[in-house]
Formats: sequence, structure tokens, C-alpha cells
Amino acid sequence: MKVISANLGEKKVLNYKGKSIETGIFKFPVDEAIFLGEKDVVGDAVIDRRYHGGIEKAVYGYSENHYDYWKSLYPNLDWKYGMFGENLTISNLEETEIYVGDTYELGEVILEVTKPRDPCYKLGLRFGTQKVVKQFWNSTKSGIYFKVLQTGNVKKGDVMVLIKKATNSPTIAEVYKTQKEK
Repeated sequence: MKVISANLGEKKVLNYKGKSIETGIFKFPVDEAIFLGEKDVVGDAVIDRRYHGGIEKAVYGYSENHYDYWKSLYPNLDWKYGMFGENLTISNLEETEIYVGDTYELGEVILEVTKPRDPCYKLGLRFGTQKVVKQFWNSTKSGIYFKVLQTGNVKKGDVMVLIKKATNSPTIAEVYKTQKEK
């Protein structure tokens, strides 16, 4: 697994159902290293801390491998990494092979896998249609939230190395399936 893109976003205000909505989901690739802090990525807009950021969801990673699937559904979008609001676009980040509690070294950072992402309507704002939210739920392509155990910089090209395998723990895909059944 390797970082294909490090992504940051600024606060954006959009009109949704007649209301002004603030969001940080519009993330774009940056050339420089990004600093992963204990509760979020420094320089990245986190708007609603009830659902984003914090210790258990400090960093959101999404698999580069999932992009082709979504591009086939939405070929007319201007595709750039960060489309899903992820801080890190990572090659071969597979929800079926990664377990809650797995620990990885990435650049200067130590990350622990915590949970899959639950999509919300703001993903639909990014895609220009709310139908993507249901499609996201119905897919197995949730992406992964991480806790930052050791803060530091991460950049494009850094390799993600498993340093501790969780025992007696479900995969991210298993947790996501359970969440969908609620």
C-alpha cells in the first residue's frame, strides 16, 4: 500500500434545499507533505466535529483502486483524488483485508484502523447528486478511518507497512456490513 495522493480541503459554503451548508468534503491533492495530528490533519477543514475528525476519525483513507468503479458510474465528473473527502488516497487499501485495530507505519506516522466511513448527504453535494450516497452505502467501498498514535508528516509515495496485526477483530468490510444492517 502506498500513498498516491495527500489531500486537503478548505471550508466551502453551498446552497442545499434552500439553506447555506458548510462543508470540508471538497479536498484536492497537494504536493507537499501533510501533518497528521492527534485529532485531524493540520490545514484541512473539518466542519462538523460530531461526525468528522477527533481521535477515532483523525484521518480518512480511501483506496485508489475504488476510483475506476466510481468513474464508470460518473464519467462526466472532473475526477481528482480527494473526491470522497479522503485525506489520503492509498493504493490497495482493501476493506476486506484490513482489520479494526491493525496498526501501520506510514511516513513519520503510526496509524491504527478504527472504523469505516458512513456516507452523508455532503458526499452527494460533492458528486452533484444525492443518489451517490445510497450507491456508496450499497457498495463495499467505505474507506477507512484511522486514529493517529504517533503524529507526523505523510506525503505522496510513502509506503504503508503493517506493524501490528489485530487479533479477534472484524475487518472494515464486516463492520460496514453490520452498520448497513442497522
